[in-house]
This record gives sequence, structure tokens and C-alpha cells, in this order.
Amino acid sequence: MNDGPLQLTPAGDRHLAFARDLTRRAMLPYYQEFDLLWMEEAFDQAWCWREQWLVTEGDQVLGYCSLSQDRHALYIRELHLLPTHRGRGVGSWVLEELAVWAASRRLPLLRLMVFKSNPARSLYARHGFVEMGEDECFVRMQRTIVLSQ
Repeated sequence: MNDGPLQLTPAGDRHLAFARDLTRRAMLPYYQEFDLLWMEEAFDQAWCWREQWLVTEGDQVLGYCSLSQDRHALYIRELHLLPTHRGRGVGSWVLEELAVWAASRRLPLLRLMVFKSNPARSLYARHGFVEMGEDECFVRMQRTIVLSQ
């Protein structure tokens, strides 16, 4: 990491095609493995109601994350990095940053779902996420956020 500090910066509609393409390329092998249908329309609809953030380093875009929340949790709906930026600690930084965000929003949980066969499960476990349940394709994971008084 050398082009400046890592940041999460707001993503707008002009970033939709980038995010959709990155997500499709990252997730298509899992969709095929579990015989699921990738639907671009569903991605585009979710883009409108979720919080969208670019993962940046200086002026370079490394990936993006998509969030939602309810009264109890901040949900990581998507977290994808360009292949050249994986394995550099960027994903770890994003997870820790989102834990800080959850605490600042007074949300006691950080939650996500991951495909059962996705090796990112071990990254999430290293960052305090525990498996809460699973179905045929996905594992639900959550991390408890310690809220200061």
C-alpha cells in the first residue's frame, strides 16, 4: 500500500458499472458452483437502496463495498477488491474500518453472508466473525461490536 492512505469514499451512479462488473467477475464461479442465476437487474436495484463505498488508495480505486443496516446490525452486502489488490491487507483494513463504523452508529453487530466455498471465510474468522448458520449455499457470519458507554 503506497499511493496514500486507504479510504472508503462514497460511490455514485457513475460507479455502478464498475461495481457490477467487479461483483460478477468475483461471484460468477460461486453462482455456477451452486447453480444460481446472476441477475444484473437485481444488482442494479440493490445499488439504489444500499450504501455504496469505493475502497480507494490515494486516487486509485481498489474495490468497493455495499452496506445496509437495521436497528441491530451493519450488514456488509458486498465487499470486492480488484484481483491485483487482494492479499495486501486491504480487505482486513476494510473489515476493521466497518467495525469502527458500526460502533460509531451504535450498532452492536457487523453481519455478512458468504458462499460456503469462498476462502474469504477464513479472513472473516480472523477478524472476529463467527458462523451463525448456513443454508445450501451460504454461511451467515457476525461479529459483535463492543459499544462504549
